[in-house]
Amino acid sequence: MTAHHHCHHPDPSKSDHLQTLIKVLALTTLYMVVEFVGGFMANSLALIADAGHMLTDVGSLALAVFAAWFAQQPATPTKTYGYYRLEILAACLNGVFLVLISGYVVWEAIERIGHPEVVQGPLMLVVAIGGFLVNAVAAWLLHQGSHDNMNVRAAFLHVLSDLLGSVGAILAGFLIWQYQWYSADIVISIFIAAMILYNAVRLLLEATNVLLEGVPDHISITEVMHVLENIEEVCAVHDLHVWSITLGQEALSAHVVVNSREHYQPELVDRIQCKLQDHFGLNHCTIQLEVPGQHHYHDLTCAQQRPILEAHMNDARDEVPDGMVDGVALDNHPS
Repeated sequence: MTAHHHCHHPDPSKSDHLQTLIKVLALTTLYMVVEFVGGFMANSLALIADAGHMLTDVGSLALAVFAAWFAQQPATPTKTYGYYRLEILAACLNGVFLVLISGYVVWEAIERIGHPEVVQGPLMLVVAIGGFLVNAVAAWLLHQGSHDNMNVRAAFLHVLSDLLGSVGAILAGFLIWQYQWYSADIVISIFIAAMILYNAVRLLLEATNVLLEGVPDHISITEVMHVLENIEEVCAVHDLHVWSITLGQEALSAHVVVNSREHYQPELVDRIQCKLQDHFGLNHCTIQLEVPGQHHYHDLTCAQQRPILEAHMNDARDEVPDGMVDGVALDNHPS
């Protein structure tokens, strides 16, 4: 018995999240341009580095908008999962771009060590304060929808990190303005570059894990196995797989061996699915129920029951018709 079930729960409105992301994207893009221009005018590497960091936010927000919009598009006969993986591929490219930006900033900072250039502290300070205010507004807008949407929450955390970069640029501008310590621009720019690199590596690792269909970081395969095996009717579990279709869209498939033919029921699949939803947030699951001896399965725990079960296998097959039972597809062939 193979069943694909969903434990349905009310979904929040996606259109509100999309509108919020578009507003934040427009706001961030506008001030990123202002900060780049201000950085070149003030000759401030710290401002340029922070603008580069904001550029990464623009990329991340664009991906979030793209994902939110495409998530509303139906799957096609040739793209049965839809286009979710485009987000992951774009994230990989974004991660590589982040590494290049951080490398450029560090290289420029090293070039200036021992030869700090004159920086217009007051202009740098004004532009940095403006960046801080823009990031604060963007973070506030995203925070409203970050509780029930992983896509929005990821964008919120990214923008929140920009607040730290803006604080660094403000600090550098103040030190240059008041104390003419031009090396502060170099120190702060290296700090911002390190922050960009950290986010880039995290993004690349997460995207690579999805493309390799690895187990999501927040899910323990051992705990999933433990929850399934603790269900009273379950004898054993094998061929357990958990992977991500995209960020926030996890899937599971498993072969679940039941204790007796009486438990070979669609109702058990529903209960298993709801347990997986409640414990791990997994709502895209394919569960195949088996009895001992089916699909060449061997397990010492079930071996004692096999003679009794095999005596009733023919009766069980007669009682369960071919086709569909309560919306559950039956599969009596090896998978």
